[in-house]
Amino acid sequence: MSTLLIAILSGLGFIVAYHTYGRWLGGRIFGLATGTPTPAHRLEDGRDYVPTRRSVVFGHHFTSIAGTGPIVGPAIGVLWGWLPALVWVVFGSIFIGAVHDFGSLLVSLRNNGQTIGDVAGRLLNRRVRLLFMMVLFIGLTIVLAIFGLVIAAVFRMFPSAIFPCLVQIPLAVCIGLWLQRRGAALLLPSLFALLLMVVSVIYGDVGLLGGFNDAMAALPTIAWVGILLVYAYIASVLPVWTLLQPRDYINALQLIGSLGLILIGLIVAAVAGGAPVGEETARPSLEIVAPMFQWDPEGAPLIVPFLFITIACGAISGFHCLVSSGTTSKQLDREEDARFVGYGSMLTEGFLAVLVILACTAGLGLGIMGAEGLPLTGEAAWNHRYGSWDMANGLGQKVGAFVDGAANFIGSIGIPAGIAVALMGVFVASFAGTTLDTACRLQRYVVQELASTPGIDRSPLRVFRNPHAAAAVAVLLAAGLAAVPASGEWSWSSMGTGGLILWPLFGATNQLLAGLAFLVIASWLWRRRKPTWFLVPPLLIMLAIPMWAMIDQVFLGTGRDASWMHDERWLLASIGIATLLLEGWMIVEAVLLLPRIRGVIEDDQLKMPARM
Repeated sequence: MSTLLIAILSGLGFIVAYHTYGRWLGGRIFGLATGTPTPAHRLEDGRDYVPTRRSVVFGHHFTSIAGTGPIVGPAIGVLWGWLPALVWVVFGSIFIGAVHDFGSLLVSLRNNGQTIGDVAGRLLNRRVRLLFMMVLFIGLTIVLAIFGLVIAAVFRMFPSAIFPCLVQIPLAVCIGLWLQRRGAALLLPSLFALLLMVVSVIYGDVGLLGGFNDAMAALPTIAWVGILLVYAYIASVLPVWTLLQPRDYINALQLIGSLGLILIGLIVAAVAGGAPVGEETARPSLEIVAPMFQWDPEGAPLIVPFLFITIACGAISGFHCLVSSGTTSKQLDREEDARFVGYGSMLTEGFLAVLVILACTAGLGLGIMGAEGLPLTGEAAWNHRYGSWDMANGLGQKVGAFVDGAANFIGSIGIPAGIAVALMGVFVASFAGTTLDTACRLQRYVVQELASTPGIDRSPLRVFRNPHAAAAVAVLLAAGLAAVPASGEWSWSSMGTGGLILWPLFGATNQLLAGLAFLVIASWLWRRRKPTWFLVPPLLIMLAIPMWAMIDQVFLGTGRDASWMHDERWLLASIGIATLLLEGWMIVEAVLLLPRIRGVIEDDQLKMPARM
């Protein structure tokens, strides 16, 4: 029952936090105003700036920030013990992650929906803007490369997820076009699409469709990356109502359904036990089989700082500031919806991360297949997946531990194991897909804003102010980064094998970006003489911890390979050093400027009245 109690208490904690701390932030700190026109209304263009109901924006925002981050990170982080992972997720999401997301969204809303990098230029100076935009450019290139590889890996591990994920795209387009022409409500057609999705999961691996899935799964990794990035390019230049909004809303309903199934399964497993394993007839009892603390797992880096960059999206993620300020702020219909979307989405993601922790530490113990096809339960199942850092660190182990654990929860209510695994495989791949297309749109914005920089906007580079040219740059650079082979020998089979080396760099860069976003939010409040004391601890933590981790991995490599600076890891070393230099420069600029801007509202370059 301890597993169920953890889920209940965590959920109640998030609800209380939303109605107390979140309400205080929205009213006392950010001053959300009823009736204030949002950028979606003032700058409506039918493509990026589109006033949208908050339920739809919530679906887009949540599925975009979630991705595989709150799944992969906690699935690795539990190796240091389930309690440190749980504490970081719950308290991190309430006091750091949700504040970061909410603040980034609000600051962007008050600046015509500009990205956080552009806002930094207004609040600090033009050099900081350029530095921040370059950091965003590096970070988003890594995100696009990583998530293209992750989806490709998921499809290769779970071929039954391919057809259901592909069929989402035409379904979303049809719904988007139908709604645009009819102006009808989104709920009923989305529920119909969700029903078709469930049918596609149940029957999408039978007969010819099964052969199609197997054939597609056999494609080289780099071929899948190419297909996915072409899709991301198309999605990033289409109007948001065509594909982005309906697809994300369908995925949000899919998420609610999947979380509901996992919770029901967890309750049943806690009360009656899991589904019988193998030829056994008894139902195994649900209990946490992972250690509470494990400070020094075999071959693992130090718990501090690496737990805090390994578990990113479930607690705090710098990528979220890009979604908040890049796409979400351009779609909010009312300013008061910002708390529900910004603060509420992060708490929902925190709860998802809690369920991932429970699936990997308790659900896994209900039974998995061992190396020789024999069923394993309890601690034997845990040790089979988490015996050492190297065993737990592979992508297959990361995703597989959650998929198997969550499928065991669902299986306890009588759903066949094959369908349960397929549901969870589609769940993971769909979230990664929404992050991929949103990240490509965000990178398009960044490239366009960089091309609008004074000086560049009068050079031949101004061509990249065009959406298609900017999106092309985004996908081509990501494809090149993803294609790097681990062996150094380029071939169809080896391309893409080295790209996943970027995962540790993604964690450190991602968390450093969150620290810089806090710096921008604090500057906005500082200029308006608003309280900033509550931001100081998160700001310092999210600047110091990720920087410590990046320096360690670039120059020291404790607990891992000697360092990134050997063999094919030159790529990580060069990107990591460049990021450290850019962020260090930006911090120095901000520290020198802050004493002079207290109470001084930034220049009104947007032709808008300054908000106090």
